[in-house]
Amino acid sequence: MIDKIVQERKKRYDQLNQLLADPKVVGNGLEYQSYAKEFASLTPIIKAYEEHQKMAVDLKDMEKVLSDKTHDKEFLVLAEEERHRLTEALKASASRIEDMILEKDSGAQRGIILEIRAGTGGVEASLFAADLLRMYSRYAAKNGWRVELIDSSLSEKGGYKEVICSVSGSGVYGMMKFESGTHRVQRVPETEASGRIHTSAATVAVLPEAEDVDIEIRPEDLKIDVFRSGGAGGQGVNRTDSAVRLTHLPSGLVVTCQDERSQLKNKSKALKVLRARLFDARQKEQSDKITQSRRAQVGSGDRSEKIRTYNFPDRRITDHRIGFTTHNLEGVMEGNLDELVAALKAEDKKLRLKAAT
Repeated sequence: MIDKIVQERKKRYDQLNQLLADPKVVGNGLEYQSYAKEFASLTPIIKAYEEHQKMAVDLKDMEKVLSDKTHDKEFLVLAEEERHRLTEALKASASRIEDMILEKDSGAQRGIILEIRAGTGGVEASLFAADLLRMYSRYAAKNGWRVELIDSSLSEKGGYKEVICSVSGSGVYGMMKFESGTHRVQRVPETEASGRIHTSAATVAVLPEAEDVDIEIRPEDLKIDVFRSGGAGGQGVNRTDSAVRLTHLPSGLVVTCQDERSQLKNKSKALKVLRARLFDARQKEQSDKITQSRRAQVGSGDRSEKIRTYNFPDRRITDHRIGFTTHNLEGVMEGNLDELVAALKAEDKKLRLKAAT
């Protein structure tokens, strides 16, 4: 299976190698940087495949040795052990290369912009949005990732109408990309005197962080407004016009950031969110052109898609995309998402590899 997949990457690898030696490309800094980055990301895959092929040759040689029955019994026993070792190593190598290809194709190593918004359910929905932020923050802490608040809108009782933050670290997008969609909660709200179960929802968007080489934002395409920050943050925030609102004129996208005391820092954070949203829109447009791509992954990433239900009375979480259910609701809400993420990644890998062959 991996031979066909890698050969396509090898063609692109050789093409990039030629482009990087082209004087016209070398003279264009941004274009050269983009090609060099792609070439560097493909290099480990190509090198790993070369080692895989050497191992396959060794296995064939060992099988030839075993077909010669003139060798003494003791030698053949050792040769059989070596064949078994090579067979297992080859399987592991193939699986590792598949993972490398899928991670490269999905941008798994990128950081993310995480957006959580309260949906239907009023105050209870905003409290659930706060629960989801806490869950993801704890999961991030377990993985050594950094979570940085960008913007938020508080509701009653400590909930969030909306909260946006960045999550940076190793392999963040690869682990978090399946969280995009509608998360539904079934539980008895604290304000419910009769003990009746309510159903509420919050939407989650996971956007891969984009770099300058991915998305170019021209200064003339931006409208920048500054205003006085509101809400929590102390007198130092409210005295100055530190909050920033960016409007991307070609797309109409608007991003606001008022978390920092510094106008410059707020502008930098807002640009990061804007770049991620533009990058996400471009990726969706590309995958919509290839309808198979939409079928060859777990979920579409559409926030209107109901992906998971958190049932507190039964202590049950069900992911509707893969039919996965766990009764470890308390553990998941504490940030123990490993079992759920592993199941999603395994199903996604199966679908994507099937589509690639």
